[in-house]
Amino acid sequence: MSDRATDDGEGTRAVRAGLPDAAKNEPTLPGPAFAAHFHLPGEVDGPYTYGRDTNPSWSLLERAIGELEAPGRSDVETLVFASGMAAISAVLFSQLRAGDTVVLPGDGYQVLPMVRAQLEAYGIEVRTAPTGDDAQLDVLNGARLLWIESPSNPGLDVCDIRRLVGAAHARGALVAVDNTLATPLGQRPLELGADFSVASGTKQLTGHGDVLLGYVSGREGEAMDAVRRWRKIVGAIAGPMEAWLAHRSIATLQMRVDRQNASALVLAQALRERPEVTGLRYPGLPDDPSHKIASQQMRRYGCVVSFTLPTRARAERFLDALRLVDDATSFGGVRSTAERRRRWGGDDVPEGFIRFSVGAEDPEDLVADVLRALDESAD
Repeated sequence: MSDRATDDGEGTRAVRAGLPDAAKNEPTLPGPAFAAHFHLPGEVDGPYTYGRDTNPSWSLLERAIGELEAPGRSDVETLVFASGMAAISAVLFSQLRAGDTVVLPGDGYQVLPMVRAQLEAYGIEVRTAPTGDDAQLDVLNGARLLWIESPSNPGLDVCDIRRLVGAAHARGALVAVDNTLATPLGQRPLELGADFSVASGTKQLTGHGDVLLGYVSGREGEAMDAVRRWRKIVGAIAGPMEAWLAHRSIATLQMRVDRQNASALVLAQALRERPEVTGLRYPGLPDDPSHKIASQQMRRYGCVVSFTLPTRARAERFLDALRLVDDATSFGGVRSTAERRRRWGGDDVPEGFIRFSVGAEDPEDLVADVLRALDESAD
């Protein structure tokens, strides 16, 4: 990683991240390397040997993400995976053994209960506590690993990452932070002391809703060696085309994030004036319960706004009435999406709870569409 990674602004860093040295007549970003094997005469050495272990397209993307997660640090490595869940699983199952204890957020990503069942099947004790009010501190004693999701998905609670990391390390526990919602431009968990920064690159990092990807960043050493070994054993590797698309998309990350974050705040402010909207959450609102701690550890507050409408029927009518917003289950894309989260059954939220991901549309058009849909969906 070059010294330039620390000196440049975030936009410049995102545009230049992970690019190879300039070579005459070569593309600035080489195309995807479709290779299951590589020429390998004689002794087994060199960076590329077999397609499940390494790939040039991964290498460039991993360097790019590393420059965003930990600019200027030469002791941090990044590993890309086939999906965010592949990255999450790699950390959990590479670091934990039978008899260990892990602390998970009780209000985190809805697939975590499935992960909990598998961990317990392997003889690992799982404790949970909510993200808000740093409640995970209360169940930390004796844990091997603390898993933090801040802001939480979909409730948007925020915990004091520095405080939790300090407490966990004092008790001999590792700390992983799911940084999906914040992105490296919103929050850098490794700078806050975490051992792992984990994310789904499917979301805002790539931002176009066309790539499944995950990654883990962490300090070089035994812990990351174990994550790499897990990837090799399980084969949860990113395809070269996905890696190339992700790298290409990172170049516009700052522009997308700034537009989407600014529009999310505008939308949240507009929703605050609607009497049918309750439980409005966006960490960027000065009166949001998470704003104070979020402002101390986040540089941007994300593109997701959550709120509740009075009933399931009202929420469904609202979603049907939207014209500029897709009813879809992801977030972070340039096209706005929204969904009634309770339909999946995995989140402890009201029937009318809406997770709204703000895209890159003109904010005045988006707000007008949302307000019109609220009016049309009224009883």
